[in-house]
Amino acid sequence: MGIEAIEPQSIRNVTIVGDPGPVARLTARLPIGGRPIHWVADHATHTIRLAELSTQIPAAELERSIRVADGLVVVVDAATANTRRLETALRVADDHQVARLCLVTGLGRPGADFDRSVRTIADARGAVPVPVHLPLGIGAEFDGVLDLVRMWELEPTAPEFFGGRWAAAEHRYRRLVEAVFENDSAPDARPRGLRPEWLYDRIRDRTRIGDAVPVLCDPAPHRDDRGALLDAIVRFLPSPLQVCQPEHALDY
Repeated sequence: MGIEAIEPQSIRNVTIVGDPGPVARLTARLPIGGRPIHWVADHATHTIRLAELSTQIPAAELERSIRVADGLVVVVDAATANTRRLETALRVADDHQVARLCLVTGLGRPGADFDRSVRTIADARGAVPVPVHLPLGIGAEFDGVLDLVRMWELEPTAPEFFGGRWAAAEHRYRRLVEAVFENDSAPDARPRGLRPEWLYDRIRDRTRIGDAVPVLCDPAPHRDDRGALLDAIVRFLPSPLQVCQPEHALDY
């Protein structure tokens, strides 16, 4: 029985890191350390392997594990004040230029605060947080997630359907464009002027060199949608061939 060849560029080896509770709630929906996920995104099949890492392990082990990771998904709980260990994990990733994206969970729980989570990511210095999702409501009023990159595909009925939330989405979209084209000559930044694929490419380039951190919102428990996270892993995090640190080895 032959062994199927895997194109290295299609591989994503990803470590999910965070405090034990939020990580456990996420990994219950994903195969961790077992069979890889074969995921089709942007018309290509990718192989995603996931591992998990608790911020509660000894600091030296936490730093080493982050330093040798290909890419990270950092789980941030919107309903609690973020721990010093989580902030340490973000700083270590920045120090070693490990590409990462953040997934904000717990948006429907009492005390949830999405903007506080974004500030935590920003305060870890280095990379600029780039929210690519907008939570629709918060706490008891949380009612799902809007994909900012593709929001214009919902027109012309979206402004009427979303009401005041659509104006907030337009504002967040403009901030997204400004963030990913920071210090560059941005193209026509009118909301309808940028194709989603163009923005994805730009976010990916800045994420892989450690300048940006895409920030996603977890829609659970409203629906068990892991698709947005897997799409983001493929689009924004590097393959083993794109990891620059010398301690990384090709693993496939």
